[in-house]
Amino acid sequence: MSEILLILHNIRSAFNVGSILRSAEGFGVKKIICSGYTPYPKIENDSRLPHIYKKLTSQIHKSSLGAEDFLDIKHVDELDFNKLKAEGYKIIALEQNKSSVKIKDFEAPSKIALLLGEEVHGVSKDHLVLCDKIVEIPMHGKKESFNVAVACAIALYVMVT
Repeated sequence: MSEILLILHNIRSAFNVGSILRSAEGFGVKKIICSGYTPYPKIENDSRLPHIYKKLTSQIHKSSLGAEDFLDIKHVDELDFNKLKAEGYKIIALEQNKSSVKIKDFEAPSKIALLLGEEVHGVSKDHLVLCDKIVEIPMHGKKESFNVAVACAIALYVMVT
């Protein structure tokens, strides 16, 4: 089974973050990086004002049901893909793209940094060009995409089984 680190970049909804954390913990993910404006629960040496981290932690907890307590969660303003690659991670974006591969055809490397993007616009083009691979979940209905938390759970299921 691959070691998976999740990168949550510019995800706006604390409830989506909580749902992602719950799925991540259930699938054995240990590390989460929240970047950009992604809300995150209270972390060690938190520099936010107490009323901010208390509000966000409470919102995240409503959908994570405490999963945040079992995860190593970090926050960074800017992503450093070179550092992750130096640590042996392959950066894999979950996004619909002309160069993406269907997730069922994806051969998982031993260390994955799975990048999830914002709810409406997904992973930015600037980040996609820095990724080692782009995977997508095929859509068979009329809608063009899944909710980011649902897509994350599907991707994790495929990658760990």
